[in-house]
Amino acid sequence: MEKIKNNDNPSELGIGVNDSRLRAGVAKSDITTGEKGRIIKDPLYAKVLVLNDGITKITLITMDTTAIGGRRISQGMLPDVGEDFMPMLRARIEKELGIPGLNVLVNASHTHPPGRFLCEDKELLDRVFDAVRRASQSMVEVKTGAGSGYEDRISMNRTLRLKNGSHWTIRHSNPCPPDDEVEALGPLDPEIGIIRIDRLDGSPFAVVYNFACHPLWGDYEGRITANFPGYASKVIEDSLGHEAMAFFLQGAAGDVCDVTFKNFERVRDVECLGTTLGLSTLKALSRIETKDAKIKVMSETIMLPRRTDIPEKIEKLEKEQSELLASLRSTSLNFKSFLPLFMKYKLNHDYPSDYAFNYLKSEKTERLELVAMDSFNRGNVDKYLRNIQAMEILARIQDDIATLRKHQAINEESGTSVIEAEVMGIKIGECALISAPLEALVEIGLNIKKASPLKHTFMAAYSNGYMHYGAPASYYDKGGYEVTECLLAPEWQEIYERKAKKIILKLK
Repeated sequence: MEKIKNNDNPSELGIGVNDSRLRAGVAKSDITTGEKGRIIKDPLYAKVLVLNDGITKITLITMDTTAIGGRRISQGMLPDVGEDFMPMLRARIEKELGIPGLNVLVNASHTHPPGRFLCEDKELLDRVFDAVRRASQSMVEVKTGAGSGYEDRISMNRTLRLKNGSHWTIRHSNPCPPDDEVEALGPLDPEIGIIRIDRLDGSPFAVVYNFACHPLWGDYEGRITANFPGYASKVIEDSLGHEAMAFFLQGAAGDVCDVTFKNFERVRDVECLGTTLGLSTLKALSRIETKDAKIKVMSETIMLPRRTDIPEKIEKLEKEQSELLASLRSTSLNFKSFLPLFMKYKLNHDYPSDYAFNYLKSEKTERLELVAMDSFNRGNVDKYLRNIQAMEILARIQDDIATLRKHQAINEESGTSVIEAEVMGIKIGECALISAPLEALVEIGLNIKKASPLKHTFMAAYSNGYMHYGAPASYYDKGGYEVTECLLAPEWQEIYERKAKKIILKLK
């Protein structure tokens, strides 16, 4: 079941048809909370790009926040932007500025805060709208071009492929798996999708750069930050000058983390990550030529099925949990006795308990007490190590069961078997943007790019809504966190990808 809304017909938009050159306006508003006592490392912004080619008007808004409209569906875990924000903003833009509401795309950078970090609802709506108003009132004639950069040094797929065929996601809520069980890494999309917008005199006006990353934690002090995408934008803007504005557009990053995510021996430095991303974007930007361009936009609403397999998943995890708990029986050592034994047997495998000559003497006299004691101790040490591994798996299982129960409750309380999702397509010159209101995994984004006949196609996930993760159907039996955190049935992938492809073809 689908609701189709096509925004390309000029008569429907109430915009006169003419052959005027593409015009653009930019503006930004600080949307950081004004609460006392909150430490702000760098301010959070809503940045607005308005485009008008004389036939179609579109508004692209990027916000330094975790999600757009995820308050209720996350049960308050993502509190900053409520579900009413998008419809209220669109209605106000359409009524007061004449830009069709369905031509407004709002993307979240997905920076993760230490609690709520945006201003209150009414103030947030006012500040974002004010930026749209200012951008629409300061339009200049522009030319655009699209291209791609490359950056594979700062991110990785966080869901590891294990030798037993399952997935294990790198998270701070559970340990990493044993090294000898890891077989491979998942896919990564290192492309930086870039839209360059210049004034007619060639000076830079705006840069939209699309990259799949997961800005999870800013620093250890819990300060409010736009994270490394915020620093990347600053690097780009400072380098370009001319008051050019950089817009970070989050991509399909559901199973991505930065490479320093589990580094406990260095102070977390998101500025370094952002500088790397910014410089790689600038390197590619310099190769992009701009020219006259036209724009198109359309949005379609699809119904994605909610998953029904959660009780079976919980039952399977509880069985595994019970088996692991039973395996803890017959443990002789505690940590105090384990650690010195472990170190002793690691330091000298052949003669751990005494000098070599005493082992030789014991062997010669056929008194094998040392060897027998070592065998006994090694058994206890190995048992304790197995217990540690069991504990690490139990930590993940506990978190997975709690998450599944939460999502089961969310689906049951909804009273419906489907979730309404908007898929929006924007074509700017030779480049297409396709939105998704969820945390699409890398494979989804790569599929969309591969299926597009256009020269450049970029995915704007985390846009115009939020419904947690969007994992490929083939991942559902693998056990990764992103599937555990998914509200949708595996059939969602085919429905979404089919619709996204159709929109791209219509935009072409």
